[in-house]
Formats: sequence, structure tokens, C-alpha cells
Amino acid sequence: MTGIIALQGGGAFGLHDELDERLLKEVKAKKVVVLPTADAFEQPEVLVSAANAWAARLGVEVEALMVMRRNEAEDKDAIKIVRKADAVWFVGDNPIHMRSVLKETAVWEAVQHVLKEGGLVVGVGASASAFCDPMIDPRGGALALGLGLLTGMAIVAQSETVTVDRHARAKKLANVPLVFLPSSSALIRRGHEWEEVGPNEKFGELPH
Repeated sequence: MTGIIALQGGGAFGLHDELDERLLKEVKAKKVVVLPTADAFEQPEVLVSAANAWAARLGVEVEALMVMRRNEAEDKDAIKIVRKADAVWFVGDNPIHMRSVLKETAVWEAVQHVLKEGGLVVGVGASASAFCDPMIDPRGGALALGLGLLTGMAIVAQSETVTVDRHARAKKLANVPLVFLPSSSALIRRGHEWEEVGPNEKFGELPH
């Protein structure tokens, strides 16, 4: 994959404007597709509203794609929208639902196409954790099957909110490199190289 993968600890469309602008310029993005899939059972419209305000600040066009159920991840129109995107943003707090909706679907293949074409794919908070295989199950901190955009690592997003017990449990159960990523921090993957933005707590070396 020749594009950029960004894992942001949290703060969708609020904490990372400077980083977002830099990454969007790097891939010359004019259109961003936002998928609030991981917020299907919450208030995805709140994230869409925040995305619109963010897009106005950064001077890009944004399109929200409400892929909330697995059958919607096979929709031909949704596939076309994602494939034509310069950048794709995943937001929301339920990585288990996000994985269930997207894994091994045509929309997820379209996301990987964006990367192959040199685009940008961003996961924020729990959605970022779903990119990894394995991923951290937020219900108890155990490892679970993830989407596999990044393999051989796991992240704990919004790590500043993690209890001492959950921190210890995640470390104990992890059999891959593990990163505790605060909301204000990010990890950026370009090819085999990593960029770290802000502080994080790593256990093990990130895969290359």
C-alpha cells in the first residue's frame, strides 16, 4: 500500500486540525468521505455535523457515508463513493460493530483501493483500534479479530481514560506490540515508516 494510514487517539474533528490539514495536503486531498459506522447505535449525526464544520475550517469537501449495516457495505453507490475519495475518515466508539459491518466487504476493499492509489485513511479513537488485527475489545480489554489494515499490533485509544485495571489487563493479554494512544496523539504509517505525533506508551516494536 502506497498511501497513508493515520491512527488518532481520539478527538474526532476537533483535536487534530493541524495534523489533519498537513496530511490532507500531503495527499492533495480535495474530497473526504466520512464513515461514522462505529457510531451506528449512538448519534452519528453529531459526528457528521462536526465533520462539516471541520471541512469548512480546512477548506475541503466532505461527504458522510452512512454505512451502518453489513448489507450497506455491499451497496454499489457506496463503493463508488469510497473508491473516488482522496481521503477516508472513520469515526465512532464501537469498534466491534464497525468490524462486523465492514470486514471482508466491497466497501472495505474500496478503502484499501484508496490506499493503493496513494490516498489517506484515518481512524479516530475506537475506530482506529478496529484497523488493527488483533484489536482490543473495549468490553474487557481482550484481543479480538480486527479489520487487518495493520497487522501484528494493537492500540488502546483514548488511553487517558483507561483504568489501571484495564491497562494491566490489556498488557497481560497482548501477544503483539501494544500502544496506549492518548486522544491528543497519533501514529502515522507511510509504507514501512512510522511517524509519532504526541506522547504514547509502547510495549514492543511497531511492525515494519
